[in-house]
Amino acid sequence: MTDATENLPTGPTDTTFLRTTRTSYDAIAKDYAAQFPAGGRHPLDHSLITAFAELVTEHGTAPVADLGSGPGHVTALLDELGVPCFGVDLSPAMVALARDTYPRLRFHIGSMTSLDLPDATLGGILALYSTIHVPDAHLSTAFAEFHRTLRSGGHVLLAFQTGTEPGRLHLPERFGHEIDLDYYWRTPEQVVEALGEAGLDLVAGVRREPTGEETRARAFVLARKA
Repeated sequence: MTDATENLPTGPTDTTFLRTTRTSYDAIAKDYAAQFPAGGRHPLDHSLITAFAELVTEHGTAPVADLGSGPGHVTALLDELGVPCFGVDLSPAMVALARDTYPRLRFHIGSMTSLDLPDATLGGILALYSTIHVPDAHLSTAFAEFHRTLRSGGHVLLAFQTGTEPGRLHLPERFGHEIDLDYYWRTPEQVVEALGEAGLDLVAGVRREPTGEETRARAFVLARKA
């Protein structure tokens, strides 16, 4: 896998949202990592990741890609659970933080809309709160990449903020830094339909209500490549 530290994917995926998302997370990487430390997950979130890890390891030793791996905490959890894995993130600053924190694990710069991976090589894909930055017009491209890179029988676990209706939020500032970041809220039904169109069949779905400082419910969708 090649790190494209300067150039984002070309062609139809070379869009503004990739550049603004990368630049925004580069700006807030250190503060984001401090705000969401390792071990700070909700118990239900942790249990679902653990169940995903068990499903993946039951079906072989192909690696799992943690897409939108950020500071690397979830990639490290997968490793602790015995899953061969690596992280992929659009932000070079996030990748640098993850490599410094977990030097024995692999982290790469890349986009889920154009994965630098051969066909049918992954045992699983984890994308926790990362598809929320992909506009609706490009979500099918990302899910097609999931299908392409997964082996037959491979699982996908998605997590995203949700609500009763779809919506979009734009943030110009976070943690005191100027950013240009869009968030896309989707219903579980929308996500399940888009996964199905990409050839990824629903296995299970879970919704939990917000806790603590959270303002939106969380949805988890587990799908499988037939």
